Amino acid sequence: MKKLMIGNEAVARGLYEGGLSLVSSYPGTPSTEITEFLSLYDDIHSEWAPNEKVAAEVAFGASLGGVRAACAMKHVGLNVAADPLFTLSYTGVTGGLVVCVADDPAMHSSQNEQDSRHYAIAAKVPMLEPADSAEAHAFARDAFLLSEQFDTPVLLRVCTRVAHSQSVVEVGERAEAPKKPYEKNPEKYIMMPANAKKRHPVVEARTKALAAYAEDCPFNRVEMGGTKIGIITSGTCYQYVKEVFGDNVSVLKIGMPYPLPEKLFTDFAAKVEKLYVIEELDGIIEQHCRSLGLSPIGKELFSPIGEYSQASIRAAFGLAALDCVSLEAPLPQRPPMMCAGCPHRGLFYTLAKNKVTVLGDIGCYTLGAVPPLSALDSTLCMGASVSGLHGFNLAMGKSAEGKSVAVIGDSTFMHSGMTGLVNIAYNNSNSTVIILDNSITGMTGHQHNPTTGYNIKGDPAAKVDLEALCHALGIARVRVVDPYDLAACDAALKEELAAEEPSVIISRRPCVLLKSVKAAPPLTVNEDKCKKCKKCASLGCPAISIKNGKATIDKTLCVGCEVCVSLCKFNAIEKGGAAK
Repeated sequence: MKKLMIGNEAVARGLYEGGLSLVSSYPGTPSTEITEFLSLYDDIHSEWAPNEKVAAEVAFGASLGGVRAACAMKHVGLNVAADPLFTLSYTGVTGGLVVCVADDPAMHSSQNEQDSRHYAIAAKVPMLEPADSAEAHAFARDAFLLSEQFDTPVLLRVCTRVAHSQSVVEVGERAEAPKKPYEKNPEKYIMMPANAKKRHPVVEARTKALAAYAEDCPFNRVEMGGTKIGIITSGTCYQYVKEVFGDNVSVLKIGMPYPLPEKLFTDFAAKVEKLYVIEELDGIIEQHCRSLGLSPIGKELFSPIGEYSQASIRAAFGLAALDCVSLEAPLPQRPPMMCAGCPHRGLFYTLAKNKVTVLGDIGCYTLGAVPPLSALDSTLCMGASVSGLHGFNLAMGKSAEGKSVAVIGDSTFMHSGMTGLVNIAYNNSNSTVIILDNSITGMTGHQHNPTTGYNIKGDPAAKVDLEALCHALGIARVRVVDPYDLAACDAALKEELAAEEPSVIISRRPCVLLKSVKAAPPLTVNEDKCKKCKKCASLGCPAISIKNGKATIDKTLCVGCEVCVSLCKFNAIEKGGAAK
């Protein structure tokens, strides 16, 4: 049966057909849908883990127990999972183990551009990289065989374009992989120094064997066409090359970017007059060519920054632009902003009004940085707001303690904020942390987390009590506020900043986009009462705009949260209309 699938669904289907028994992941764009699609299969265990390190370790445990396992994450999530990954390279596997990682060139939803191929090289584990959904399906399915054949975890790398674009996949049947019996094997799985020293030579020998396998493996292939130009490429760049040149050039398509073969490269180079390497982000394939004595044209022609496209490749080769809509064409600007009725808006308004220094974190609340609120001072990585606040206050002293906070979402707090809060309590810095509890993992599309009380399938699950947890981590002062209540937010912020001890404020209200949240009737502006002060516009709510100097409210966007009502000193904003 053939089916049109996005790359992430194809990966999920491939893992399923390959005999997957367990998947554990933390959501992160552009990888999230892999695990969401896998959760639809009732004959495998699917779960959201608190973070990527935990997910990788759960997958390791399942592999150790003899079944095929996987975890999925975005590129910065692989940073978190790197600790177990590097040692997993030494231990190897029992059941096949696949680590799916989604890179995000052009940073559509990320804080950096990162080339995950470096992790394959550094950890010395094989990596596969599909160029479309059909390959995503086949590579994911066959990754288990590769993993078990070479006793290694396998990295499966996709990028945003492959993960979220659609192509045809021929769906197959599930292969039931027999569970392997568990056998105690201390020398292989207990990585204390004496054992690890014995495993390192095994890793080096495996890498050589994999490099030999790469010479004629099914993941790499040569497509001979015109011989004036030869192009070595991989992933989504392969699609661009084929669309630009068709069969007019010869192509060495790399589907296994680590370890790379040698003879395959030199033989291909010998068949063409001029050699090019086209790869997004870093010049890893190019450097491999140079190590073999080849002289390809690569990064001097193609940028290490952002995504490529058919248009950018045509331009690099001096080819005329096609008469079609280009991805680079100017489009109307639509600045990102928090949704109308977002529970974070009132809290950020309070922080901005009080001119508080705010160390931010990773989540949809990072949008508190944009005008008119402009309420954030930093965003680094998951959990860094809490740890960073501690360091900031230690550096700045008392002058900062009463005017600086950290903000972090409920899911991010569970991911990596807890240890930072322990550090604040243990080292007794006078720091105030605000947990923005919107009852869901918002930015990646409403996934459940340990604070919501439901698992990945929506079934009831253990629910972390944030107040009790913060107390248990050593924080005596913990209070909850409703971010729609600006007066309560203001009072709580001032009182906790004035306190001479660590404290936590939990800003709690469900995300307005949750199906369980019912919108109130939209508000209206009484033009006769509006004095053109534009105070309501300072909230940055997309439902509020100014026309002819006076405020107006878009009834199709307004959810009746009434935060703006408390700002209007002239009572110009009134209730009215029917509930949505």
